[in-house]
Amino acid sequence: MFKLNTLTVKNFMSVGNTTQAVDFNRNDLTLVLGENLDLGGDDSGARNGTGKTTIINALSYVLYGNALTNIKRDNLINKTNSKGMLVTVDFENNGVRYKIERGRKPNILKYAVGDDELQEGDSRETQGAIETMLGMTHEMFKHLVALNTYTQPFLSLGNNDQRAIIEQLLGITLLSEKAETLKEQTRITKEAITQEEYRIKAVQDANGKIEEQIDSLKKRQRLWIAKRDEDVSKLTSSIEDMAHVDIDIEIANHRLLDEFYEKQSRIQEAQRWIASIDQDDTKQKRTIDKLEGEIALLEEHKCHACGQDIHDEKQTAILDSKQQQLVEAQQTVVDNDVVRKEHDQTIAEVGELGTAPTVFYDKIEDAYNHQTTLNTLADRLEQRMADTDPYLEQIEEMEQQAVQEINWNTVNELTRVKEHQEFLLKLLTNKDSFIRKRIIDQNLAFLNGRLTAYLESVGLPHTVVFQNDLSVEIQELGRDLDFDNLSRGERNRLILSLSWAFRDVWESLYHPINLLFIDELIDSGMDASGVESSLAVLKKMARERNKSIWLVSHKDELAGRVNNILKVVKENGFTHYDTDVEVT
Repeated sequence: MFKLNTLTVKNFMSVGNTTQAVDFNRNDLTLVLGENLDLGGDDSGARNGTGKTTIINALSYVLYGNALTNIKRDNLINKTNSKGMLVTVDFENNGVRYKIERGRKPNILKYAVGDDELQEGDSRETQGAIETMLGMTHEMFKHLVALNTYTQPFLSLGNNDQRAIIEQLLGITLLSEKAETLKEQTRITKEAITQEEYRIKAVQDANGKIEEQIDSLKKRQRLWIAKRDEDVSKLTSSIEDMAHVDIDIEIANHRLLDEFYEKQSRIQEAQRWIASIDQDDTKQKRTIDKLEGEIALLEEHKCHACGQDIHDEKQTAILDSKQQQLVEAQQTVVDNDVVRKEHDQTIAEVGELGTAPTVFYDKIEDAYNHQTTLNTLADRLEQRMADTDPYLEQIEEMEQQAVQEINWNTVNELTRVKEHQEFLLKLLTNKDSFIRKRIIDQNLAFLNGRLTAYLESVGLPHTVVFQNDLSVEIQELGRDLDFDNLSRGERNRLILSLSWAFRDVWESLYHPINLLFIDELIDSGMDASGVESSLAVLKKMARERNKSIWLVSHKDELAGRVNNILKVVKENGFTHYDTDVEVT
């Protein structure tokens, strides 16, 4: 139950600095009449501008922050006082008490729930909380609670605006709101999937780098193993080769080899000397032959160089010199022959050189160290075979601990949730969804039934039916009509009937609302029959359904048709409300 109790107004429009209060907590029909004492208060003109609609605008302002009509907020402040405007309303919703204070100059917005003190906060957040609690938009408020001649009739609105109101009325807006919530949840799920995919991608990248490192280590491991196997093979081969060596024979062969090299050296040295002597003998024989020829010429007193005759002492000196050289050359040949014989003797003494013995080692010292070398090789082989793979432990540790397991379970589960959310979203938003169709069909039948009943009550012969596509069909005697085809009085009958039908649907789906304002809708264009039938509906609604109904009118003659009257009096430029009015 949504129950509005009390409204207080100060410095709002025509209301002055004296706070005016209106008590909505009653179950009857109240006629709101105006009297402008500043204009005499007698003629019809004196009933205009008194501030009757101020009550509805104040209620709209305190709940939604805006008047019913397009009035700037600062223009809602009383022009005489120009500040300190304050409107307060207290009400109940589903058993919880609420209070709202809203004002201008200074700006005020306070909101209390239950027994809590009035709290002042961010206006947008507070207003959002208020409208969420109210459960209806400002536009819906104007069609359900505060009917006003300045509000554009529902059937004059564009298709999109009509659809928005009908969808909210029939609960389709709730589906849209749930769809928005579901969209946000789907977005969060998609983000979670994306984040998980990024995490997995990061793990994959990290694993890739680790696997590259592992591959590099394995490559080094293969090289190390190959080198170790190569070393083992060489050491084994060396040991096997050395194991076949008879070291005694090896040492004897080294000694024989030394003797072989010594003989070979002596023979080669003797042969070098003989070759040198032969070369020198050849040279000396040429010298001897030359000297003998020169001496023969000198003895014939001929110059050995130019062949001219010489007979002086010089010829004797040259001849003596040449003869001396000849003797020396001949002696050299004799000496060479002696030396050659000595070297020939050496070669003869050495005898046949024979074949050089075969040895395993290059040096006899190595032969003497054979066993030590063999033991060393055996130790190196054992050590090499026992060498631990330096890469194996690193590879195993990286494969077992560094490489992370890729698990897609979270992504798969989130994807399943996302697909389910998207399926539900289609059910909530698709116009062909059986959920939307069922809600529309079920509630449209009730709406059309209530509308037909109200049209009959106010005496309008037209048939008005909402179709499944939420369009409205108006007919009279089989003729299709537009809303503007209707007269002013017919339109007012239809506006009232449609608002009441909307209200019945709203209360059946959500909660009852105790308050209803009808602002001058029965004053213009309504004949006596229409006024009477409309009053009958309002009285019945107040009586049977415990509604607080306020009928704003210029028709003073209606005073005799109601039990309660609220007199809105404007005096000295300010409005005050007078409830002590005698009903005649």
